Amino acid sequence: MFETLRLSDLGEGESAYVKEVSARPGMDRRLTDLGLVPGTRVMCVLESPAGDPRAYWIRGTLIALRRSDAGGVRMERRLEAVPAGAAAL
Repeated sequence: MFETLRLSDLGEGESAYVKEVSARPGMDRRLTDLGLVPGTRVMCVLESPAGDPRAYWIRGTLIALRRSDAGGVRMERRLEAVPAGAAAL
């Protein structure tokens, strides 16, 4: 099972895979040029004290993006399966 979210929703230490880039004109090209293409794994590495911008690990490079720009990237991550009969905490 998969969860769909925005790059801007990733918290520090979380990762997901790029599903689609649909940012405003010009920014979509910049994000693609930075390596945000479908299938790319991205990890949120650091969040500034104010929460914006955040630093993301993308294809071996650390890149800072504003929340408004990161919001144009749809991500997907696999949800951990809960074993049958296990009680949810």
